[in-house]
Amino acid sequence: MNTSILSKNIQDFITLNSSESITKLALQKNPFPEVEWILILNQIEAKSKAKDKLPTWFSTENIIYPSKISVEQTSSEKTAAYKASLISGESLIDLTGGFGVDDYYFSKQFKTITHCEINEDLSAIVKHNFKQLGVENCSFYAEDSASVLNNSNQKFDWIYIDPSRRNDAKGKVFMLKDCLPNVPESLDFYFEKADSILIKTAPLLDISAGLSELKFVKNIHIIALENEVKELLFEIHKNYSGEITLKTANILKDKIETFEFVLGDDIPFPTYHLPQKYLYEANSAIMKSGGFDEVSTIFQINKLHKHSHLYTSEDLIDFPGRRFEIEKVISYSKNEMKTELLNQQANVTTRNFPETVENIRKKWKIKNGGNIYCFFTTDKNESKIVLICRKII
Repeated sequence: MNTSILSKNIQDFITLNSSESITKLALQKNPFPEVEWILILNQIEAKSKAKDKLPTWFSTENIIYPSKISVEQTSSEKTAAYKASLISGESLIDLTGGFGVDDYYFSKQFKTITHCEINEDLSAIVKHNFKQLGVENCSFYAEDSASVLNNSNQKFDWIYIDPSRRNDAKGKVFMLKDCLPNVPESLDFYFEKADSILIKTAPLLDISAGLSELKFVKNIHIIALENEVKELLFEIHKNYSGEITLKTANILKDKIETFEFVLGDDIPFPTYHLPQKYLYEANSAIMKSGGFDEVSTIFQINKLHKHSHLYTSEDLIDFPGRRFEIEKVISYSKNEMKTELLNQQANVTTRNFPETVENIRKKWKIKNGGNIYCFFTTDKNESKIVLICRKII
């Protein structure tokens, strides 16, 4: 960790230029020859990445940033805060500490936090930053987390792990065993040190694949931010053998959309109906969960088709996703398309439909944008239809 960048003049320069183009700045002469220009530029670029993602860090003085890639890969404050709201206790050990955003929020839920990060420089940076951020209940170990656990006599309330994919695993189906640390292989060892474990994975992990590798899973959390799935969390408890609950959260600017159901639970069959007055599109967290039939039964709304994953009702309901009023339903035919949508402007979505959005736009010369939303889909009678809608705010 290079502390020379903490001089007031350099920090003021970094803050002043945090919204400037790095490419343009790189062409300028270094105003601080005592410090490498590339180091200052890296701080400016990383800080600019933190502005929206990590506003607490961005607005705190004398923060040191690692590489911009580390900032890009870390949890956002919003997802970290939500994650921390799920668990609490006396002690938590983070086996893959990284830039420490998750631990900053865990520190508000636990009396003590243990941050393990094998990269010595990154560990030192986080230790420095936590002092700036006023976090006093965190200890830091710049070594392999397995060694920290081996050498500790402490029994923790929770272990938190964010395993990273090994470089030689590229191109393979994403499995937890292809990550470091290898969580499935180490579970028995981990359970000697804690009875509860929270595992964060990338959103591309298939939920069934995760379940095939893990045991004692109690809850699976799917977290989306502004309708983009950011992470999966597998919550496991030693010797747990009950039902598995799948919980989704879509974090929006002014609210959090939540939805949950029991995995594999016997539920009534969904109902199907031709398009009614309103149309519903579930948020991305629900789509990732695969709970398409559960949406129909829990909210008592109808599906358009088994594989369309769009819902309809005669009366408007609150819903964790987008809501639309259907203005017109047309068949996907040459005559109807020419009359209604040729050379028009509309937002186009396809669900269970044989053509891509790109092909549809090109074929019918539909410009992107505007207030009209068109869903190209298949109804319960296997007919190809277009729902012309307006979004309900």
